[in-house]
Amino acid sequence: MKQAIETENAPAAVGPYSQAIKVDGLLFCSGQIPINPANGTLIEGSISEETHQVMKNLAAVLEAGGCSLNQVVKTTIFLEDMNNFAEVNEIYASYFEQPFPARACVQAAKLPKNVRVEIEAIAKVS
Repeated sequence: MKQAIETENAPAAVGPYSQAIKVDGLLFCSGQIPINPANGTLIEGSISEETHQVMKNLAAVLEAGGCSLNQVVKTTIFLEDMNNFAEVNEIYASYFEQPFPARACVQAAKLPKNVRVEIEAIAKVS
């Protein structure tokens, strides 16, 4: 049976989806974008600042689901511009320890709210 996960420490869902779904020992986290959950506004700054906010939002959803970034087994990074890959990759790497999760990174024509980065994750619940 699937269980919806919600937290006020990450942006609220802006459509018909859950922040995360827990099922069969796995936590499937919806893509997080650089929204400040305290006031609901987009972070407007460098790609580094945006990526840090995305990772904080993702960590908050994982925590609400009983996980941490250390339990993430797969991520997908969506970039508005692949030219930002190196900078996003450096920040992303600072949030994880080895062994790093499996990952895909793709350039998307357009992301929600015209953001430059979105990251989703799958984690193993302990």
